[in-house]
Amino acid sequence: MDNAVIFCEGQFGMLDGKTANGLVRYSKKYKIVGVIDSTKAGKDAGEVLDGVKNGIKIYKNLEEVLKKAKEPIQYFIYGIAPSTPFLPKHHRKVIHQAIENKLNIVIGLMSFLTEDSRIMKKAKLYGVKIYDVRKPPAKRKLHIFSGRIKEVDVPVIAVLGMDTAIGKRTTALILDKALNDRGLKSVFVATGQTGLIQGAKYGVAMDAIPDDFLVGEVENAVVSAYQGEHPDIIIVEGQSALGHPAFIGSFAIVKGARPNGIILQHAPMRKTYCDFPTIPIKSVREEIKLIETVSHSKVIGITLNHEGMSKVETLKKIEEYEEEFGLPVTDPLFFGMDKFADQIIKIFLLPSRIELLENTI
Repeated sequence: MDNAVIFCEGQFGMLDGKTANGLVRYSKKYKIVGVIDSTKAGKDAGEVLDGVKNGIKIYKNLEEVLKKAKEPIQYFIYGIAPSTPFLPKHHRKVIHQAIENKLNIVIGLMSFLTEDSRIMKKAKLYGVKIYDVRKPPAKRKLHIFSGRIKEVDVPVIAVLGMDTAIGKRTTALILDKALNDRGLKSVFVATGQTGLIQGAKYGVAMDAIPDDFLVGEVENAVVSAYQGEHPDIIIVEGQSALGHPAFIGSFAIVKGARPNGIILQHAPMRKTYCDFPTIPIKSVREEIKLIETVSHSKVIGITLNHEGMSKVETLKKIEEYEEEFGLPVTDPLFFGMDKFADQIIKIFLLPSRIELLENTI
């Protein structure tokens, strides 16, 4: 793997730092050798994020990384995923600095650097590459819905959520690992830029895809994973929430992926939608009803994001939700996804339950 430093100034461990957070927790594509965030400089990234040291240092700026890093660095990853699609001017200066130090640039914003003539001219001068992860293919290469999803005869599980930046991708990856650890062949399908940067083989960054192609692109990603890997099960990352007033990504996922089962990610202490502090989040019961109505599938469990809660408080919430909804509940980061892996195997993969699978696709 190539070595990479992540730029996450002022946002590491916070909601808008979710790309950096995800890469520090898991990356198949890059070896993360440092994080840039002057507000947390000198600390260990794993300890800041999850309370457990992982040896990834946080640095004050790019100069310090280049001076102190023990290994050569090939990539500069922009690790912030803000609500605005535009790159701040002071961050642009850091990208210029990275190029001047011959670092390839990986960025997931919708203001595409490959369309910036000044940056591209400098990149050519210094012999570096720019990767706009969110930039969609030319329209002639995009897919419309075809119905090919009906060819997928293995279970598809989607991890949807109550909001944006709530942990859907992390939960999906932990579940994918738990299933693979049991000897199954599970494949993760990414639907956002962070999953692709982490190294997902299959997926699409949905945010910048024109609406007419959204469902078809999700369908194509799932079908490609099925045809390319011949898996036992496919796990699809969700986007935003069906009940979120600002985004439509989850509608495309339930239409394009046609999931057989759905896991709902919830942050009990979050009362309003991320970046929309005047709009209350729907109740879990309302979201489940909406999901099951739109998807014609069932929510098979609830996973919790423990933001604002201790481990003891999280355990109490798990008990409360299991009693209220009669579904398995866990916090993936605190307690893993073994409970869900076992449940999915029992429901969808044992021979006695194949009929259930056939009736839901």
